[in-house]
Amino acid sequence: MRVLAALAVLAVLFSSCGGRSTGEPGPYKNAPIILISVDTLRSDRLPAYGYDKVKTPAFDAFRNDAVLFERAYSHVPLTLPSHATILSGRLPGEHGVRDNSGYVFSAAKTPYLPKLLHDAGYKTGAAVSTFVLRAETGMAEGFDRYEANIEVRPTESLGNSQRSGRETSRVALDWLKTVSSEPFFLFLHLYEPHTPYAPEPAFASYPDPYDGEVATADAIVGDFLAELKRTGVYDRAVIVLLSDHGEGLRDHGEQEHGIFLYREALQVPLMVKLPKSERGGSAVKEPAQLLDVFPTLLGLAGLPAPQGLQGHSLFGLAGVSGERTVLAETFYPRLHLGWSELHSAIRGGSHYIEAPEPELYDLGADPAEKTNVLARERRTYAELRKAVEAAKAPLAAPSAVDEETAAKLASLGYLGSSVKAGDGPLPDPKAKIHTLDDFGRALSLAGAQRYAEAVPLFQQLVRDNPLMLDSWESLGQALQKLGRHDEALAAYEEAMKVSGGAGHVALSMAALLLDMDRLDDARKHAEIGLPTSPAVAHNLLAQVALAKKDLPAAEKEARAALEARGSRLGPLVTLAGVLEAQGKLEEALKLTDDALAEMKPGQTFTGLYLVRGDLFGRLDRGAEAEQAFLREIHDFPADTAAYTRLAALYAALGRPAEAVNALRTLVETQNSPAAYIAAVKTLRILGDPQGAAALLRHAIATHPESKELRALAG
Repeated sequence: MRVLAALAVLAVLFSSCGGRSTGEPGPYKNAPIILISVDTLRSDRLPAYGYDKVKTPAFDAFRNDAVLFERAYSHVPLTLPSHATILSGRLPGEHGVRDNSGYVFSAAKTPYLPKLLHDAGYKTGAAVSTFVLRAETGMAEGFDRYEANIEVRPTESLGNSQRSGRETSRVALDWLKTVSSEPFFLFLHLYEPHTPYAPEPAFASYPDPYDGEVATADAIVGDFLAELKRTGVYDRAVIVLLSDHGEGLRDHGEQEHGIFLYREALQVPLMVKLPKSERGGSAVKEPAQLLDVFPTLLGLAGLPAPQGLQGHSLFGLAGVSGERTVLAETFYPRLHLGWSELHSAIRGGSHYIEAPEPELYDLGADPAEKTNVLARERRTYAELRKAVEAAKAPLAAPSAVDEETAAKLASLGYLGSSVKAGDGPLPDPKAKIHTLDDFGRALSLAGAQRYAEAVPLFQQLVRDNPLMLDSWESLGQALQKLGRHDEALAAYEEAMKVSGGAGHVALSMAALLLDMDRLDDARKHAEIGLPTSPAVAHNLLAQVALAKKDLPAAEKEARAALEARGSRLGPLVTLAGVLEAQGKLEEALKLTDDALAEMKPGQTFTGLYLVRGDLFGRLDRGAEAEQAFLREIHDFPADTAAYTRLAALYAALGRPAEAVNALRTLVETQNSPAAYIAAVKTLRILGDPQGAAALLRHAIATHPESKELRALAG
């Protein structure tokens, strides 16, 4: 009896002293709320989840202060739609963002965590590390400050336009210092360990570079949390650490993510630290999903959650009746590769993947998902298939833009042809996954500016996969670099048809049309990209106006590009070119100095030293002009303009032999129609028609298929 009495007393004392080991914690009114998203981080590659091949002291320490959710799942293995789900509590089919490009999130149509917190009196700030999450995607809605100053790399995938988490963390902390005494919500997004895997030197010794990037992310988060502790924010804050999705790492043939819906792509780390580290070190076994983050943070802030949410508070999962069904989708295979989309449902220990050849896995007995048990588990298959079908939402065209832009697309013949919806069944990604190795090789060659070698690989890819948008676009870029403009235009036209007029494809096409001196067509295509990438689009519109010698319009567009959110490098270089055309040489040179000051160590930017060379030449600073052109050639050896400008400079300086040598280097190293065309035109300008004619005859003999060379001869 004494023992029972003592236990009863302890129970009363525990309930009265405010300790809460079960049930809903908080609310913690006005406590800081910090959401840290470590992109592309698999839960099973962390020591906190049992992995022993990487050291993550910061994550481990945070785990001791936080509640760990042992089985947490993403709903889509793509950065933009997943973060839209995290911050809205809605599945992609509900909020409408189905891919990383071509879709815009609307906070006016969907309740959005930053806006709800802002309306409740919180200061709201965000710092993100990838162009995929740029403000124009709609993700900036409700934030007082949304920092996404990312350099755009137009010849690479959108995901490769990124910046170091170190820099993003610094930007976040700078903002935090201005609001630390007030209620605030901070969203910090890190892109490590997303590809390309490039660990910090301290972690480059890991045999697996993905692990090295995980260790890098850990170090960045560790320094960030240390600063929170130093300023007194950490102890009183609600801090969520999660990832938006995992990474394939070839467990099922996919190196990265976006295509498959296996566990390695969907199961993510999720930890929640409460103020004063309440419940720190505990764990929740019930399945959690990223849908749950939205209602959880609203509840911890003491705010009501909107009606109709499928997610639940993470701290009330034990009380959720029945087994949860976690849904996921990916339309990436369909939108980018011309393969079938996939859907999946996880319930208890079963994982169903809907594909042309459907799959069912027993996660308890087969966590690596190697044995398809669908044939013997027909009832489970039928139940989960029904759940998937009930949740499906139709796919809108990935040009999700305003009515004005839609009309422009329609006038150009692109709208309505997206994703070839009515063309019959699409291939199962499982049967095509090997194709990505060839695509990766082609991209590597293009990234190394070995365009002539990349083109045949891209051509074979589109022959085998005629709806493969990414290959059509990459083929167009490579052909454009080689000066094979008609072929490049045909590739871009196909990309526009396949995508239904995606804005990023339209912008690439606008750059080509500008090169082809088809200025009105270039302008029309640049305007298509205005809603989703205004900085890039305005920059192109400035270049079109400059080519038309409409200097007031060129300056207006360049300044609009500079004012738009995003990297300032391109607009600074373009505006410098406009001011040069206006004769404002010193002012233009100052802008290129500003661009250099914004560049990170080791960073390069196409055209910057080209413009500086032009300016130095016009300012009679010949030696500096020469060095600038040589630097441009060093950084971008496949581009032709710096060679021809250098040749013209040498000729103006009375060094004709060096001028000829610059052009010889151009054609010998590049051996492309573009190189020959540039050299022939330069020789004509320099007053050597005989030399130009001889070189043109040699070029046509070397590249008899080139329409551009024959046109130059004609």
